[in-house]
Amino acid sequence: MDLTVLAYVVYLVVSIGLTVWVARTLSRNGRIFLADVLHGNEKLADAVNHLLVVGFYLVNLGFVALYLSGDDAISDAREVFEALSVKLGVVLLVLGILHLGNVWVLNKIRRRGMMEREQQPPVPPQGFAGEQGPWATPTGA
Repeated sequence: MDLTVLAYVVYLVVSIGLTVWVARTLSRNGRIFLADVLHGNEKLADAVNHLLVVGFYLVNLGFVALYLSGDDAISDAREVFEALSVKLGVVLLVLGILHLGNVWVLNKIRRRGMMEREQQPPVPPQGFAGEQGPWATPTGA
């Protein structure tokens, strides 16, 4: 087997394995975060979580496929490791950037929801206070 083909196979196996592991980790741990962002709506949190995971798979596996081809032929074991380190390093950086982008967007949504909750008074107002406090002058005196 040609060493270039071996490098491609190792790259695909490791990249797809990393993508699946990261997607499962994000899905499992992100569900709790989404439930908080979506005010406890579990069904909506599950649906959004699933859509995010599908989008994550599509973007990352598409990138892995596009980045598969190499420019140079690989002739020895050292070049296999060099090619794999560059390719896998870029894949890991893309995974990290996608993850940070997801967390950033969800945090913005969560903060907006928290701001909306804080703007509503805990109890509805019951009218104007007027001069009814202990500092007011008695009207019957």
